[in-house]
Amino acid sequence: MSGVEQPSMRRRSRRRSPWPSRLALAAVLLLVFAVGVALGRALGDGPPRGTTATYVRTLEPLPQQPATTGP
Repeated sequence: MSGVEQPSMRRRSRRRSPWPSRLALAAVLLLVFAVGVALGRALGDGPPRGTTATYVRTLEPLPQQPATTGP
């Protein structure tokens, strides 16, 4: 037999089913979608931007000692 294989002698390659790769792709897309939703909800939970809270307190003065003169 020569170094060149005859077409009838070659093994026929079996075609792989596309389902495992499609299933893996769907799982990855679902995971990316879930992470995006979680990130969006986390960012939406924060306080709204642009709002300012102002607190007003009235401070009472402390009693003071009378000033003393030097020696």
